[in-house]
Amino acid sequence: QSHLVESGGGLVQPGGSLRLSCVISGGALDYYVIGWFRQAPGKEREGVSFITRTGGITNYADSVKGRFTISRDNAKKTVYLQMNSLTPEDTAVYYCAAGPIATMATHRFDVWGQGTQVTVSS
Repeated sequence: QSHLVESGGGLVQPGGSLRLSCVISGGALDYYVIGWFRQAPGKEREGVSFITRTGGITNYADSVKGRFTISRDNAKKTVYLQMNSLTPEDTAVYYCAAGPIATMATHRFDVWGQGTQVTVSS
């Protein structure tokens, strides 16, 4: 079986930081790409960032460039999303997912975690 488990969400004030973690196990380890996605209430799920298996390729949505950083520690089977300078517009459920292609198109990802809530509010 393939599993992805997110953690690290929570409540943070505007301008604050959070680091999300995505632990990968089972068949999900074989996928080429791990992506981070988010879904705000009443909105469609959108791609935030992705990283390839070796970490050689990363990509970011325009809305998070310069504020978010994706990284991975393959020894720990974990992908991280460091989020800085958070704004209320970043409030959403954040998901990690595994897929075969370097894209942020949600339909190209096969395995999804359960999500972790990030709330940015004063």
